[in-house]
Amino acid sequence: MHPGSAMNALGSRLYLRIWLAVVAAVAVITLAVGWAWRVSRDASPREVPVRELLVRNQAGEIIGRAEAPLGPRAGRPLVFDVQTREGQQLQIELSRPIRPSAGPHAGQRAEHAEHGRGAMGWRPPMNFFWLLALVALAVALGAYPVIRRLTKRLEGLQSSVERWGSGDLSARVTVQGNDEVAFLAERFNQAAERIELLLNSHKSLLANASHELRSPLARIRMSLELMGRGASDPGLLREEIERNIRELDQLIDEILLASRLDLQQGEAEPMEELDLVGLAAEECARTGAQLQAPQAAGGLLVHGSPRLLRRLLRNLLENAHRHGAGEVQVTLQTEGAQLVVWVDDAGPGVAVAQRQRIFEPFYRLPGATEHSGGVGLGLALVKTIAERHGGRVSCEDRPGGGARFVLRLPRLSAAAPLP
Repeated sequence: MHPGSAMNALGSRLYLRIWLAVVAAVAVITLAVGWAWRVSRDASPREVPVRELLVRNQAGEIIGRAEAPLGPRAGRPLVFDVQTREGQQLQIELSRPIRPSAGPHAGQRAEHAEHGRGAMGWRPPMNFFWLLALVALAVALGAYPVIRRLTKRLEGLQSSVERWGSGDLSARVTVQGNDEVAFLAERFNQAAERIELLLNSHKSLLANASHELRSPLARIRMSLELMGRGASDPGLLREEIERNIRELDQLIDEILLASRLDLQQGEAEPMEELDLVGLAAEECARTGAQLQAPQAAGGLLVHGSPRLLRRLLRNLLENAHRHGAGEVQVTLQTEGAQLVVWVDDAGPGVAVAQRQRIFEPFYRLPGATEHSGGVGLGLALVKTIAERHGGRVSCEDRPGGGARFVLRLPRLSAAAPLP
């Protein structure tokens, strides 16, 4: 391998770059501290210690004195030049003490050891550069496993992102720890799961929509062919064509709304404080349903989109009229911090095994026919709109027979400020 390419490969490794940066930073800090220490030591004034020698006569009188500095004189004696009162010049020499067990060459060894001291007082090999090398080695050995463990997790995240970007939408990252890397891995998993669900939902929506569109189009084509052949009752065929056109219009409208909600465009809907009693009264008057609400209407406030909540109530009422029998009853009440809406019908009810599936897109109950109306998106939109407003919807048995759809939304008290 070419040396330049080898250096580029090393430079592309994040763990090596972090590790080398830590080692270099410690080396620079150590050099800076040593240089500052030496400069401050050299700049500070130092007092040289002095040894004083006194010469006395037999009477104890001082007849001479002298001083000698105690510098770095390893192995050499102290020499004093003494001037007596009589004017004599004396030279007195004091040798360093020698240990008896040290041998005849101990003085030379001591002198060599003293001369071998570094500028900062350390003996080889413990001089400054050896200390720097030991510090760098300790940091390198201690930092490498920590940095390598961190970068291995980043490499795992990189590998999963590459797999996901190449088309494997099921690629996920193993979340380890509680630090920023774990947070990033968790957010990637959530985003990947959300995108995978969104794409699968759009695929399913497209497949089901294409199937649902064929049925009314086929009926319209057949009606037109019969009219062209001179059918006996063209008025009936015209009504059939109009009904199928209305079904197509409803299907396209619900498909577009479901797509906008899946793409989070529903969050751009204007949100405001709403009296749910007023919305329910309008929809009940339109469909002929009975409404029962408490007198304290000011306490049934929600924060949401008028258009989406109106669509939610309309879909619940149309579903009750389509599959129920007789009168539809709508009841509004409060339960703590929630506002609860019951939509009751007197139909055959919904089997327990089907109560979750009826909220899936394009799902119809067994035995339901296309001529009964509906395209299988109404209850799916109800669930999506309810969850978009922080609520939920479920299906239960109605006391006395029939089905009861229960909608729960966060209640907004009359005195609460808007978010």
